[in-house]
Amino acid sequence: MKIAIVEDERLFRDVLRKACTMHLGHEVVGEAGSGREALLVVPAALPDLLVLDIHLPDMDGLDVLRFLRRKRALLKALLISSYFDDYTLCRIEQATVQGFIDKSTNTVVELGLAISAIEGGATYFPSLFTEARRAHSRNPFAFDKLLTDREQTILSLVGEPLSDAEIAAQLGLSPETVEKHRFNIMRKLGLRSRAESARFARRCGLTRPAARRHFSAAR
Repeated sequence: MKIAIVEDERLFRDVLRKACTMHLGHEVVGEAGSGREALLVVPAALPDLLVLDIHLPDMDGLDVLRFLRRKRALLKALLISSYFDDYTLCRIEQATVQGFIDKSTNTVVELGLAISAIEGGATYFPSLFTEARRAHSRNPFAFDKLLTDREQTILSLVGEPLSDAEIAAQLGLSPETVEKHRFNIMRKLGLRSRAESARFARRCGLTRPAARRHFSAAR
């Protein structure tokens, strides 16, 4: 297969390239270390498969995929991530991708299995992913089943943490409206304070870990 790799960590990008070419016998036709670079490199490379990190320093990886599919609707994608939480699970489910690899637990062998499956017209999701998906589908109290899209956005900003006034300014709402949403979120999730809400947002993946945000910003 002709493969394009979008991964901001240079060392891991090198590992992916060598695994795809030297060990698996595919051709890497393009590489990018950021979302904006990917929007230039990938359309010109015309890959059969996009290996895409969900968390990029300048753009959300799934936004990158949406932009690319406007030009090439049938582009196949294998997502990779260092984080696998409820929010990541939900987003992968909605993205219509062909596979997912957890960088923290999966191996080059599984990368090969994933690419081979996709090359053959199938999909590849590791056992931990499918188990988490089953557990999530059985959980009536999962946050994405209780909260609206607007409430999820506000909760993610509470986790940053931002004040009601800062959230209001960012979303074009009044502070009073944000406060009302925030109390509805707390009621639905059984949370008792703003600090507890912020911890929940980080735990479920609505807000990315602070160390990762600061590292990406520095880059």
